[in-house]
Amino acid sequence: MSWKRPAAPGPEPTPVPSHAPVSLGEIKELAGVGRPTVSNWRRRFSREVVGGPGDSRLPFPDPLTDAGSESKPLFDAAEIADWLDLRTVPDAEPDDDGHLETYGDRFRRALRLRGLIALKHRLGSAETLISQALAVIAMSAEGKDWITEALPSELLAEYKAAGPDVVRAAQDLMNEIGAPGWAADALLGLDDVGLEIAKRLESDLVMDITPREVVALVAALIGPTKGGPDQRSTISLCAGLGELLLGMSGGPYEGLRGHGELVAVEPDPLLRKLLRYRLLSYEAGAADVCASPSDLDTPRAWNKAPVEPHDFSTADLVLADPPYVSGERERDAEGPLWWALEAVRRLRPEGRAYVVVPTWTLTRTSGTGPASVRTPTISTREALLDKGCVEAIVQLPRRIHPFRTGAEYALLVLRPPSPEPRSVLLVDADRIAQRADGKSETWIEQVVGLTRPGAVPEPGEERPKNADAYDPQDAQRFNVRASGPGREQLLDNRSILPAHRLAAPEAHVDHFEETLTARRAVAAALPRLRDWVGDMDISLRDRNTPVRHRKLDVFLKAGQLKLLNGHRIETGDIGEAGLPVVGRAEMLGELPIGVRRILPEALAAYTSAKRTEAGDVLLLAEHGVRCLADMVGGCVLLSPVRGLRIKAYQEHVRNVAQGGPVRPDALWMRPHSLARLLQAPRNQHRGSGSLVRRVSVRDMDLPQLPPEEIAELEAVLAETERLRADVRRQLEALDRLAERISAGVADGGLALRRQLQG
Repeated sequence: MSWKRPAAPGPEPTPVPSHAPVSLGEIKELAGVGRPTVSNWRRRFSREVVGGPGDSRLPFPDPLTDAGSESKPLFDAAEIADWLDLRTVPDAEPDDDGHLETYGDRFRRALRLRGLIALKHRLGSAETLISQALAVIAMSAEGKDWITEALPSELLAEYKAAGPDVVRAAQDLMNEIGAPGWAADALLGLDDVGLEIAKRLESDLVMDITPREVVALVAALIGPTKGGPDQRSTISLCAGLGELLLGMSGGPYEGLRGHGELVAVEPDPLLRKLLRYRLLSYEAGAADVCASPSDLDTPRAWNKAPVEPHDFSTADLVLADPPYVSGERERDAEGPLWWALEAVRRLRPEGRAYVVVPTWTLTRTSGTGPASVRTPTISTREALLDKGCVEAIVQLPRRIHPFRTGAEYALLVLRPPSPEPRSVLLVDADRIAQRADGKSETWIEQVVGLTRPGAVPEPGEERPKNADAYDPQDAQRFNVRASGPGREQLLDNRSILPAHRLAAPEAHVDHFEETLTARRAVAAALPRLRDWVGDMDISLRDRNTPVRHRKLDVFLKAGQLKLLNGHRIETGDIGEAGLPVVGRAEMLGELPIGVRRILPEALAAYTSAKRTEAGDVLLLAEHGVRCLADMVGGCVLLSPVRGLRIKAYQEHVRNVAQGGPVRPDALWMRPHSLARLLQAPRNQHRGSGSLVRRVSVRDMDLPQLPPEEIAELEAVLAETERLRADVRRQLEALDRLAERISAGVADGGLALRRQLQG
């Protein structure tokens, strides 16, 4: 993959001295221990104590005779590092090779960091240091015997500009880590060692790197590379530092060896230069790097090879990770989804593209009114779906990016356009990763398993025989356009984020048996309720008439429900008198409703604030779903608490108050039923958001049940709530009694005596 000749174009590095001597205080700081620890090491392992017959322990290194003083001795850094290698860090976890971290590892890492930081300040910026050191590493990887014409134009200049200290730092890094490519990764912050270097150097390069878990997932989805004539060509758009490109097949060297033609596109000049250097450090200089996708359509002699000029407009694999965060360039025609469209355009007939996008590109909607906004992001997303280009959408685990913890990401698996109708696989890898306790190997393996043909059935098909292999709340297939009445489609101007779409009955749960068990538990715990629970007529539903579900968005648009937003009220306006205020604390049970209040005259300053009515359902959709039926009304909602109003409920209440007939079919939904159905597990898992998990209210769903059944459910739930209120009052009375007795005894004001019988 390279062209060499014996001549070396660059100068030989000037010999430089080893690390400067270190003092006892510096040993303490570099090894990450306390000053007493170093003093104890020096005393317990002095030459007078160790080294006798049968004693295999090595003594602590002696101070240098030509440096330091008796009061402030100095020691050779290399000797200290070798001696500290004998001391393992307590509670250290072994790495992949079974190596336990030693104090010598810590010492060398900190010593190297100190030298790099000093070089950074001398050169003026971290980017200059990294660029020059990478130039040294790249030249060393090829033995400095490249044909000059085959080298990037800036490489020789930066290699010659690197001073002796930079050369030594780069060579020390290569010697310690073991290979030029790995040393380049460490310098760029692409591994654990490098991440610490990047943080200490305050380098901005790591802010946009593709997370290692995402690289591993894409590599697993691509699968093993094939040798011979069937090698797959690859285009990496928005290549960055080449994380996705060099991560194929689980490792940079092996991955690139197994592929055919390779080309990367990176618009940023600095990243483009550093990517070239990184490729050279892995002896992959034949992979060309260009500045714009349009360069791929221009015939040229790629890599200056002696072949006829040709273009590189399409490939078998296309990779992209545009560096965008929440809301950035949403209205830009060349936003994140433009790169997805470009990736599809570059695919060969049987090719696949893997594009990382922020999840906001999947959740934005254009509204329904005449003033609705249709951004390029929405138009591009619908075009990708309409053309059948989306094969799978994988919602990535939260906080997967080490630096952008407030942003969420998804992986789009794309295919060439097709006139035939196709389904789209939605996978909630965040939910899978939570069950796997964040172990990347586990959740990645499960996600890849769900993408295999036949693992998840097509819409309308029965679950496969190995139904236990997946949970329908983890992955489902959806039609782009509805193929039958009642079928859900993705082109409906709603979010297509997996967490907002995936809903299914709880897997492996026998609802009938679980309900009977719960009823027996109530009868055992509350004997006085045995007749009441025994009279409940609970039976299995006929499977030939399945219950259909509708999104809350449908009911809101139809005017059957009204969404009430919470308000932001100054803390100083909230007191102990006036109207009850319901916020996050009340919904979580941290404060009883009614403790916080606001006077009507203070509320008048908030013109948009409205009071709840009897029958409104209060809703907190953060970190799950919590609902409360307000059967009194008159409450003021504090953001993020919201309310849902059943539009027909007030008319029903007035009709009952006027003595009208009570008809079970008068209401399609009732307050307690609405509150409980929204809290069902099928809605609890719809959360998104990396820092605060919020559930999309409009994407929650409700079963379509006959009004008579809703009336029966309401009666049971209302009585249950009344009984729960009675039990709460009893518990509060007992808590109050225990509190006052213990307080009185503690202060010496009460004495308890046993009552004598008879």
